Amino acid sequence: MRSLFLINIQNNVETVISLISIVIATVGSYLIARYNLKKYGLLFLISSVVGTLVCYFFVTVGFYSFPFRLFPSLFKFPFFAILTVFSFYVLIGVRFSPTKWAYKIPFYWTIINIGIFIESILETKTNLIKYQWAWDFWDSYTAWWLFFLLFEVIGGKIVPPESRLPIPDEAFRYGKWAWFVFHAVMLSAAIGVGINLGSMLPKQ
Repeated sequence: MRSLFLINIQNNVETVISLISIVIATVGSYLIARYNLKKYGLLFLISSVVGTLVCYFFVTVGFYSFPFRLFPSLFKFPFFAILTVFSFYVLIGVRFSPTKWAYKIPFYWTIINIGIFIESILETKTNLIKYQWAWDFWDSYTAWWLFFLLFEVIGGKIVPPESRLPIPDEAFRYGKWAWFVFHAVMLSAAIGVGINLGSMLPKQ
């Protein structure tokens, strides 16, 4: 029985990334949730359950796998990382997304591109996640969009406007700070992902 609860702590980058991600996501989620613990707590719980179920389904059908896990005997996927990291990202989105959809799209485009860039690095450079049959970068990119847009809608129903801190629409207009951030992230992520994926192509 004791072996079932054995935590897979190794002196490798996967352990460091896993533990740091869980700590940052947990602390960050609390810092956002404290503005309305009941509503943000409910959103965190719902997104955790949905994210975990979706991940479990994708792993079960063989879309991707997680060779390194902190609790390899208990879970087929990084349960605590999925439980916290994606929910933290959802809370960030709901807390700071602009009021108008015309600006929500570039906002989510920015944070999703950051997330998918990190995922591409993890997939190609570590053993935290590996794509399997019928799954690639673009499938993952689409899944990110569907997940976070779904929870933008759900979050809008759960979290009242007074508990949110939307980025002003004006910040996304030409020459403003959000406009620069959006374009910098989009350009950097596109180049970074391209270089990273290109480096994995067979040498001629």
